[in-house]
Amino acid sequence: MGHASHSTARDEYYMHRCLELARKGAGLVSPNPMVGSVIVVEDRVVGEGFHERYGGPHAEVNALASVSDASLLPSSTLYVNLEPCSHYGKTPPCSDLIISKKIRRVVVGCLDPHEKVAGKGIEKLRQAGVEVTIGVLQRESEALNEAFIKSHTISMPFVVLKTAQTIDGRIAVASGESKWVTGAESRREVHRMRSVHDAVMTTSSTVIADNSRLTVRHCEGRNPVRVVLDRLLRVPLSSAIFDGEAKTILYTSNALGSSEKARALKAMGVIVCAAGDDGDFLDLSAVLKSLHDEHALLSIMVEAGGTLAGALIRHRLVDRIVWFVAPKLFGADGLGAVGSLGLQSVDDAPVMRFSSSRFLGNDLCIESSVFFE
Repeated sequence: MGHASHSTARDEYYMHRCLELARKGAGLVSPNPMVGSVIVVEDRVVGEGFHERYGGPHAEVNALASVSDASLLPSSTLYVNLEPCSHYGKTPPCSDLIISKKIRRVVVGCLDPHEKVAGKGIEKLRQAGVEVTIGVLQRESEALNEAFIKSHTISMPFVVLKTAQTIDGRIAVASGESKWVTGAESRREVHRMRSVHDAVMTTSSTVIADNSRLTVRHCEGRNPVRVVLDRLLRVPLSSAIFDGEAKTILYTSNALGSSEKARALKAMGVIVCAAGDDGDFLDLSAVLKSLHDEHALLSIMVEAGGTLAGALIRHRLVDRIVWFVAPKLFGADGLGAVGSLGLQSVDDAPVMRFSSSRFLGNDLCIESSVFFE
């Protein structure tokens, strides 16, 4: 992705501000990336901006527009966490605008993997005589837009599995009752997570057991698209998830895609899609590919029981797991957080790297990236 050249602690300081600004676009700019930009003259910020909504001006445009004295620009440094675009999309190329404003130096967090950019923005700037530094806080910049990067690298959505469990890995007691394993602070954080993901995916079993709505209610933020996996069309038409409060996509088997119930769901505004299945599960890879390609959903948060969790991990479709762990024990009678992984030996287990941990009330929230050998 390129390496930093002549970057300094000051460069990192201003790039941190870019990332801070960029996060303000979370949940609002997808399928575009989150981008922030800061313009500095002699160690003084003279302008800043971020990409505020999909289809709107890019971060660099907003930052440049915020500079009150344009005569400062030729002696300025422009910071941006993602390579400036070099092509016409919904807006003109930012690299052309930077060149036209005679910006002296540009500092970039990471390259843009989009095939229409991918180094071309940097090249255009350098050919115009702009000094460019690449790779300042590269790891943080890539992590911020990991869903965008995965999308443009392998054309699949970034999948985050969320599980609320006891300290012994149980998500419900034997009867299936699971409200509430974790506390109010954890539930608020789950709603915040929903608000910044493109979609939340669950199963018919979870919807039937909990009458799930999967909307954002305990914090500010927009509702994600709701995705229900219902191979046998078991979810009642009266379920809260079909309340029309958020866009809802339901995947069922090819055999039931044109059934009377499927037609009834469509009449209620539900988008019904059919997918292949193996008699037990829908083709999860095909479902995710459909969500990415047909519905432009780049980040999927999964809220479901152990069966779907196990299947997604078994098929190597999970990128991150967020564990909400309550200081409770359900013992062997409880239902497990992760179903069968089909392991034959210890070496077959997926490897995880813990990336953060924090307390939410009495609960512990642990995030881990998942790696498959």
